[in-house]
This record gives sequence, structure tokens and C-alpha cells, in this order.
Amino acid sequence: MTQAPQIAVTLRRAGAQDAAALARLINRAYEIERFFVEGVRTTAEEVAGLMTGGLFFVLDSDRGPVAAVYVKTEGVFAQLQMLSVSPELQGRGLGTRLVAVSEAYSQALGCRSMGLQIVNLRAELRPWYRSLGYCETQRIPYVVDRAIKRPCHFIKMAKPLAA
Repeated sequence: MTQAPQIAVTLRRAGAQDAAALARLINRAYEIERFFVEGVRTTAEEVAGLMTGGLFFVLDSDRGPVAAVYVKTEGVFAQLQMLSVSPELQGRGLGTRLVAVSEAYSQALGCRSMGLQIVNLRAELRPWYRSLGYCETQRIPYVVDRAIKRPCHFIKMAKPLAA
């Protein structure tokens, strides 16, 4: 089996001017969820609003943003959301890199744990996050502003960050 060539990327923090490009990236990455939910995952307005309470880390290539993640910290807890990798670049370690950056950033701010939530119907996500050290902590209802096509729920996962 041949391995996909590495892609050169640079890491940066997103600014307000990135909201539209990030919304496009996130929506492309989340198209896989169309089998159970209607509509787009986010809008430029939502992305811009999120930036007031947290930050987006972005990996850029010569084509612009190819991966991003939203991180929000509150005291000793951090939350990872909207991890998104361009569909054509998935499986090349970009998501793993962004999770590691998010954890290091949160740890540097004094956070003791990182949390996230996934949808139970995305069967590939639970083992992937487990491989990164996350454990399931809770199941909660899937409550979003989009119509669902299939019953589902969120699985909350968390990981302790080194002291």
C-alpha cells in the first residue's frame, strides 16, 4: 500500500477575516453527516461569533485553509469543537496535529482536561478519539437547529491533560 504524500502546512490562529473560508471548510468536512442530518453545519456568522469566546487554529497549505479546530477554555476545562479536515486530505495526520496543538494550548493555559462530543452515528470517530486518549463520559440528546433524518445522540468524551 502506498502512503499519501505529505502536505506542507503552516499553523496559525484564525482571525475574523477567515470566518467565511472556515465555514466553507467546516461544511465540506461535515458533508459526511448528510446521511442523518439536513442542512449545513455552520455559517460564517456562527464562526465569527465563536471567535469571541474561543479561537480557531488553522492549518494552511498553498491552497488556503485545509484543516481547522475550535478551542474554548473555561477555567481548568477546555472544549474541542468542529475539528475539520478537507475531505481530500483526511487520513494524513492533520486532525491529529490539530488535536495535539489544542491540547498543548489548553494545558499551557492551566486546563486539566479536554472535552468534546461526537455523534453516535459517526462510528469512525469513537475509536479514533480513543486512540488519542479520550474516554466516553456521557450520552446526551442530539439537540441542534437542523432536522435529523435518523435518531441519534451525542457521546461526550474527555481526556485529562498533564498537570
